[in-house]
Amino acid sequence: MTDSATTPPSPAEPPASARDHILECALKLFAASGPDAVTVRDIAACAHVSPALILHHYGSKQGLRDATDEHVAGIFDAVLDMPIDAVTQDTTVSMIGVLLAATPADSPIPTYLRRLILSGDPAGRKLIRQWFELTRRYVDDATVAGAMEPSTDPDVRAAFLMANDLSMILLQDHLADVLGDDPLSPKGLERWVADAMDAYTSGVFRKETP
Repeated sequence: MTDSATTPPSPAEPPASARDHILECALKLFAASGPDAVTVRDIAACAHVSPALILHHYGSKQGLRDATDEHVAGIFDAVLDMPIDAVTQDTTVSMIGVLLAATPADSPIPTYLRRLILSGDPAGRKLIRQWFELTRRYVDDATVAGAMEPSTDPDVRAAFLMANDLSMILLQDHLADVLGDDPLSPKGLERWVADAMDAYTSGVFRKETP
């Protein structure tokens, strides 16, 4: 075994975590200001590294942005691979709750998703497709399990459920303003899911006017 005290690492060799730290800073800054407004120097300052090190790892700012998109997509891949039984057996679980459970606390991912989706970026369209596929699978499995009433148009039902979840991300600040709780916080999510599930199971409108 080599003694690190007598053989120090080469100054040109970055720490093993440097690449991940750069990615974390890029995600945070891209989410806050949008990729176009963020420079490589901004990311380098956040990560406390040189711009050259970022280019060494990612080749260019676009390469770093692509890596950031892939990182966020990986969160969805992990959710898509999860056993759906846990969701179908507990009707108080929402897809947004599953997504938040798969991300670190105070993650910039929801904010980044909002920018990605509203920009019309191809990566955003891909993520929406993944989200729809996950929700469509939930609708199918929940219907088979008897936890959901059959639908004459399962695609529309899946899109409706997805849109309800997406509203919490796309309208997060506005919902927090009118409700007094951030809908993506534990308390806000609990409030949202409780009434949403009541609306889904009991209905909102009466079929007959009293």
